[in-house]
Amino acid sequence: MCRPLRFARSAMAAVLLILVTLQAGCMPSDRSVISQAEQFNGGIKPAIVTDSQIAGYMQRVGDCIIAAAKTTQQANDPNNAWMFSKDMQFHIVNSKTLNAFTTGGEHMYVYNELFQQCKTEDELAAVMAHEFAHVYCRHVHQGMRRQYYTLGAAAAAGGAGYLAGGKEKGGEYAGWAAAAAMAAGQFIGMSYTRSDEAQADDLGFRFYVLAGWDPNRFPDFFQHMIDLGYDKGNEMLSDHPSLSSRVQTAKQEAAKLPPTAKNWRKPAVATATEFRNLQLRAQQVAKTMPDDQSLQKTQQILAAMPRGCLTPAIHEDQKQAEAAIMRDVEQAQKSAEKQPKKKPG
Repeated sequence: MCRPLRFARSAMAAVLLILVTLQAGCMPSDRSVISQAEQFNGGIKPAIVTDSQIAGYMQRVGDCIIAAAKTTQQANDPNNAWMFSKDMQFHIVNSKTLNAFTTGGEHMYVYNELFQQCKTEDELAAVMAHEFAHVYCRHVHQGMRRQYYTLGAAAAAGGAGYLAGGKEKGGEYAGWAAAAAMAAGQFIGMSYTRSDEAQADDLGFRFYVLAGWDPNRFPDFFQHMIDLGYDKGNEMLSDHPSLSSRVQTAKQEAAKLPPTAKNWRKPAVATATEFRNLQLRAQQVAKTMPDDQSLQKTQQILAAMPRGCLTPAIHEDQKQAEAAIMRDVEQAQKSAEKQPKKKPG
């Protein structure tokens, strides 16, 4: 079976899965979330940095976080085994947007711009621990349940993209439409609630500390965002806690740790010099990545993804990317509707 046809069928299967879940009114299953996350990952592959040194470093930091989380009580539940498996992947994606996110399955993403902004490995590890905590708490599952009607249209757009592209470009169009529409399902409305973010901070801090990084450095990246002017908006009117309140909470949690916590410290995965060299390498690798239409579309998806984990305000480039994606999805659907229907038999 050719790849475009497989993709089209998987997109339509996703539609059916979503409709069944809507009728049942229940939480999306782990299998469905992992499957949709994998589909999304395929859509942004052109932007994923695959350089062995950079990718290997990210995975080693991530593995430390997962190993720490595996010591918690929840890890004993066999239904959670997938969260601690070797299939969990942490990626650097080539984007000038300052963000990090997860689609709730086996993939977590840090944008290269965020990586470049980190002054230390502690800052990077804090962000990554926060993202893994969203997976650990199944926050994407909960958000998807709230937004399943949008996701239903999203999966349908993947199939529409295949039909619009026809035999020659069906796979290309379907990949773009499905990935774009999955992003739409994530960014329409606020993906995480205030309590989601607070829980991810709380558990992320625990994983970070147990993995051996300095508890006093956990809020450093949030403080860095404040210094750059990202702590905007009225916290009372937002579904996300302010960066300043998150910094304060992290400092309070660090102060509560027992004296024995100093024994949990471990050497960093990379020394300060090695960390800086990896950042420089990521800058150079980013320049060598293709700048074709596919990557431009991928960058658009990445710009549209929610940023509540790090910057509560909605940014202008995010609004523009969101609008562009919705226009493309609508165009794919209209193109599909114009295609002549095949007669039975």
